[in-house]
Amino acid sequence: MNQRTISSALRGSVVEDVELTTLELCRACKTSEDEIELWVIEGVLKPRGESRESWRFGGESLARMRTATRLMRDLDLNSPGVALALDLLERIAELESRLGR
Repeated sequence: MNQRTISSALRGSVVEDVELTTLELCRACKTSEDEIELWVIEGVLKPRGESRESWRFGGESLARMRTATRLMRDLDLNSPGVALALDLLERIAELESRLGR
């Protein structure tokens, strides 16, 4: 993945065809591989690939990781709380799109 694509995704737009390695996601979100693994275990991130070494993350993972980081920092949520909040935010967005908002 090139730096311009990562930079574009970091500015707020989800790039659907992005595929990041664990290390690239760590760099983009300024976090550790252990934290990425925690989010995978919690179900916040859903990588493609069987092992940590082969994981690939799409643009939606980058967006979820950025939101998770903000929720932890701003609201002092723990990881299960972040996972729940993200699921609820997605559900709200889905319902709003059905209503045509």
